[in-house]
Amino acid sequence: MNPHAFSIAEIEAVYRAMRERRDMRHFSAEPLADGQLARLIEAAHLAPSVGYMQPWRFLRVADPALRARIHQHVSEECERTAQALPERAAQIRQLKLEGIENCAEVLVVALAEKREPYVLGRRTMPEMDLASVACAIQNMWLAARAEGIGLGWVSIFEPDYLRTLCKMPVDSQPVAILCIGPVPEFYPAPMLETAGWDSRRPLAELVYRDSWGTPDTL
Repeated sequence: MNPHAFSIAEIEAVYRAMRERRDMRHFSAEPLADGQLARLIEAAHLAPSVGYMQPWRFLRVADPALRARIHQHVSEECERTAQALPERAAQIRQLKLEGIENCAEVLVVALAEKREPYVLGRRTMPEMDLASVACAIQNMWLAARAEGIGLGWVSIFEPDYLRTLCKMPVDSQPVAILCIGPVPEFYPAPMLETAGWDSRRPLAELVYRDSWGTPDTL
């Protein structure tokens, strides 16, 4: 037996959080419990980062007027997205793509400014700072699900507009608007799957051996 392994129950809990994590859009009116948001942000801050640069920054939207302006902008971008995909425009307009108005907390997650000096792991792939932020968001997502809290990642926005709206440094980069809060229930499957937008691909189509397109059956 591997002496470094968690207990069977602990292992199952980790995999359960992965299986039951959902990109939530429907929230109840309840607030988060005291200290809960701090715990979720701490979970994000435990994420790995290339070159240990820790490029994530979290802007908590506490001003109702600012939240309303963000919601208005996202709503407009949702319509622009529908117009950009005319063959699926009707379906897009029927989808609920954000929960900004009803969630307990809204966070804007961004890449920090002045990232140029961080070269370790980024010399040939500077986008790895973005990958690090994605790891932080995933940490938060899994922690939230374990605590029974919904989280939705909204990416339908214009980065320059959101940067200006939130008074962010010019060389920072908004990555996500996170809607966080208690939910009436968790979706039994990913919402876009149940809505017929797409389905989860079988692993046999995604795992290769030695050369691209050569299947590996694991």
